[in-house]
Amino acid sequence: MDFLLDTHTLIWFLEGDNNLSKVVIDLLEDPQKQKHVSIVSIWEIAIKINIGKLEIKTALDQLPDLLLVNGFELLPLTIEHCLFYQKLPLHHRDPFDRLLIAQASTENLTILTKDSHFEAYSVPILW
Repeated sequence: MDFLLDTHTLIWFLEGDNNLSKVVIDLLEDPQKQKHVSIVSIWEIAIKINIGKLEIKTALDQLPDLLLVNGFELLPLTIEHCLFYQKLPLHHRDPFDRLLIAQASTENLTILTKDSHFEAYSVPILW
């Protein structure tokens, strides 16, 4: 089973936040597990920092190194992801979350998220 981190999961992991579940921490720290971070999450973080909705200790330009050090693979956004996104029902209107759902569905990934909105879609989630 391969995993895709939701944006809050990535932030909480990098910031050492106590909101992460024990299950998620164990998965993220396991070098044998395949873990992906979407470019969509990096984009969301950049936008939210820029408009003042997010403050993090980690500088955005440090993210590539932090992803590498922690064994996270960067998942690009593809046309297939966008086509899948377009077909998703509008149970949840957050475009970043919907793109993550489309990517996880297309790539057969389990999303590591605490966000209950993801349950409206037929995508595996774990927390």
